[in-house]
Amino acid sequence: MSFTPEVDWPVFGYSWRQRNYDRGARVSKRDVRKVMVWAASCIGLLSSLSARAWVYPEHRELALSAVQQLDADRRVIFDQLWRSARIGNEQRLCEQGADQTQELTPSCIDWAALSAIAGDHSCSSQEMMETARSSPWVLSVADVAAQLKVDLARLPVTAEPDMSGRAPNVLSDAQRRLAGQSVRAQRINALRTADIRLQRADTQYATRAGYNNAHFLLARPSPNVRPIDYASLTLRPGSELNAIGVYAWFHLSALQKASRLRSGALDSDQRIELMRSALADEAFALHFLQDTFAAGHIAGSWGDASQRQGTHDFYNQSGLEVFTWSGGGNSVVLMGDAHMRAEDARIASASVKASLEQVLDVVSGRVSEAVFATLADAPLQPDAFNVCSARNFPSREPGQRVRQADLPLLESTLIATAVPSLGPGLGAMPRFRSEVGPFVGLAGSIDGRAIDGGFIRGQSGTGAIVGLDLSVRAGFGLDGVMGEAGDGLVYASLGFRTDSPSSNQFRDVTGNTLSGNLSAAVPARTGVALRLRMPYYLVPGDLLLASPLYLVQPQAFADMAVTAGNGGLLGLQSGWATPVGRFQFVLGRELGITFYGLSGDDQLLAPGVQSSDFGRVVNFKSTSYDLPILEYRPYRAFSTNQSSSVLFQFYAAADVPRGGAVRFPAGAPPVHLQTVWSLGLRLIFDWRYYY
Repeated sequence: MSFTPEVDWPVFGYSWRQRNYDRGARVSKRDVRKVMVWAASCIGLLSSLSARAWVYPEHRELALSAVQQLDADRRVIFDQLWRSARIGNEQRLCEQGADQTQELTPSCIDWAALSAIAGDHSCSSQEMMETARSSPWVLSVADVAAQLKVDLARLPVTAEPDMSGRAPNVLSDAQRRLAGQSVRAQRINALRTADIRLQRADTQYATRAGYNNAHFLLARPSPNVRPIDYASLTLRPGSELNAIGVYAWFHLSALQKASRLRSGALDSDQRIELMRSALADEAFALHFLQDTFAAGHIAGSWGDASQRQGTHDFYNQSGLEVFTWSGGGNSVVLMGDAHMRAEDARIASASVKASLEQVLDVVSGRVSEAVFATLADAPLQPDAFNVCSARNFPSREPGQRVRQADLPLLESTLIATAVPSLGPGLGAMPRFRSEVGPFVGLAGSIDGRAIDGGFIRGQSGTGAIVGLDLSVRAGFGLDGVMGEAGDGLVYASLGFRTDSPSSNQFRDVTGNTLSGNLSAAVPARTGVALRLRMPYYLVPGDLLLASPLYLVQPQAFADMAVTAGNGGLLGLQSGWATPVGRFQFVLGRELGITFYGLSGDDQLLAPGVQSSDFGRVVNFKSTSYDLPILEYRPYRAFSTNQSSSVLFQFYAAADVPRGGAVRFPAGAPPVHLQTVWSLGLRLIFDWRYYY
């Protein structure tokens, strides 16, 4: 990537020529958040898209590898800097800056872990360092990450069965697919457990990265974009935040602090503070440099919220062939979060090492004053630029702007990064969607339920009813916004339902058994069916009741909603993946109500007043309430804007009657009816069209 400067507009204060490109219809993560805020104000739900690149243990592993590859002289300098940075925080900051022996339940934070805390668990270098030094929860985060590392290490990273061709025979193909789904399920469940624990430890974990595109590469606007043109898009003040630009911002801050360290005009306290700050700025920068080697962040950087999330997830799991700005015909295949292989670590850690070496060389004087001039007034504190709240790059302070002589250092690290995919238009890479956004749909179901007795008191025989339901739905898809185990789905549906007569029959006092619909303990009926589904934090409906909280404490409400969408406060409602489908405990998330008899009274038989009477014909209406308890989804398919799935629901229902007036014989006293309780199993076909 050549950074030869041109004129007419500033990049970090230096003049480069601006190129005007139509970058297509890009939806930033802040726009996504606005959509979700709208959803929260309407239906009591706010969630956040999870679009991180590498997971915590992968970020730390890349930094560990980079330090381990340093030559002896640079390693001595690194260790000296870290020893000084630890002063005053020896209990919290590990003795070794790159602790290879650290296992489960770490008792301290090493320098390598700082790049994992950056971005995902802090919003600036300054906040990252304070979090590492004094946060009460950061060791819990490190503990979760250590366990996740162990869990992921057991799982191979291979191509999806659909991308590996067919096996020689049907049986072999089925076995291979089952094995692939088993590994995928284990990975989803490991991430599910980690996400729940991370959210409990760091309550802003899910929402922190949801404001902008800081973790993504900007898409190229056309195939003939030169490196200088792409640099102008990523680095100039006013540009949308992106991974290359954020890396360059904090790496420059680290280099400037390193240059001041070699000046010698510092007292001991200032020198310690500056060493700590230089290492902090570099660690924060490296998080975003590492992000540029994650496949989903190379390909998934444009489109609406659903496309960005879906494309990000697909390429992270499936891999992506990329070329680098260095040119040549050689390409590499990169994976993404929770799928890092040894090859990915080797490629990414080489650039991480090169970047860290620059800082160490400036400190030691190996990089001369002519190559990187000393900035005598470089700030003593870590850089406070907040990458979570900013959407665009500001201008740096006049004395801290990039100088022409600094450009070769930036070029030497960025030259090895991937050339990002094209933006909207011809030649754009295939996009994929996740189930995020507004939708309309159709759902058809068939169910069978076992009932205990009937509406008439004293009717004790058990029976069964079969029902059919056809409904239209509208809602907001937030399935798996924090991970595939999550469920933030919100919808309402309106439909028509018909039930068969129950298999148990009315018996009169003489013991005679009648037949036909009228004589069933529960007759055949039709009704209007309503259904509502939304997640909850602790008790059903609490997000709706708590929605006014957003007006006074939006972050608190956002934390509640994210927790709700990821399984609730108790974590009981997250999906559990298996090789044969997904199970989820859903009690309280969904309520179905069916109004029977709206078009006219239903009728049933009740015993006569006298023992010799044949019976009474009773008019009644009823309202049935059903609550799904457990859900199983064996099949799900998703195209660019449509989804289809098959679900099984185990549910409980209560059919509450009202009325009881006697139609025949005239003048007979009314009948007191009772609620009919039932348990059932429902098969649902769910189709949605997303906008």
